[in-house]
Amino acid sequence: MTTADGVVEPGHAPKGRGGVRAFLRLVMIEHSVFALPFAYIASLTAMFQAGRSVHWVELLLVTVAMVGLRTFAMACNRIIDREIDARNPRTAGRELVTGAVSVRSAWTGALVALAAFLGAAALLNPLCLALAPIAVVPMVVYPYGKRFTHFPHAILGLAQAMGPVGAWIAVTGAWSWDAVILGLAVGVWIGGFDLIFACQDVQADRAHGVLSVPARFGVPAALHGARGCHVVTTGLLVWYALATGAGAFFWAGLALVAVAFVYEHTIVRPHDLSRLNRAFFTTNGFIGISLFGCALADLLARGLTV
Repeated sequence: MTTADGVVEPGHAPKGRGGVRAFLRLVMIEHSVFALPFAYIASLTAMFQAGRSVHWVELLLVTVAMVGLRTFAMACNRIIDREIDARNPRTAGRELVTGAVSVRSAWTGALVALAAFLGAAALLNPLCLALAPIAVVPMVVYPYGKRFTHFPHAILGLAQAMGPVGAWIAVTGAWSWDAVILGLAVGVWIGGFDLIFACQDVQADRAHGVLSVPARFGVPAALHGARGCHVVTTGLLVWYALATGAGAFFWAGLALVAVAFVYEHTIVRPHDLSRLNRAFFTTNGFIGISLFGCALADLLARGLTV
């Protein structure tokens, strides 16, 4: 049994405390679907430009690096925010609050994930390894953001923007402004839907001094901000398509993304957040997967060999 302060009472600790399954639930491993597709788009585009062939070992290492860094970030987020989570009815059932995962186990999982990320970066190329610590910093800063700024969503966006840039560097060992355009698109996109997600916690955030755009400026302002972010995201994806010479399949993917954005902002309204989870999880998952599928089809049609 868990008290109002998030402390598990003696004799009521859930079974499986610290288990792998509980840890994977803690970090919501399935949500890697939001970031991985864009890392793959960057990697495969870089491979296409470099020699028109897929390098599977590099793609595997990119996957390990992305999942490792995201898992580390989520574990840190849950550990740092566990007291805030305990005071919010929506998050009071999270594993660190209920005791399904101990703080020690969460830190162990986080460090294992960090080691996987750094190991993959080391195996890719020297520049990846040199830049790896920079990628870690915003992952740790983000959970603290809601304590000192009303715009923690921007920190999250910055953290996520580095994924495509890192994936491109993983393949080429060199900086790419094309990757920066894609990274900015991803960062603004994720920052935008984090604005939507934060709307459901307005009352709890205001009650406990947690900072966010919805808590400071209200739900309508946050939803308007999210719409603006997604307009900018669409523009950046168009810019990326032009910069990389994308073909018809990629442009078809962009059309799907635009339709998904319109749908997302149609079903979430300031006074009706009942379909927020559909907007957040289903729609944004569709955006990542569909654009990756179209980008892959486009690269294959243009001559990428597997």
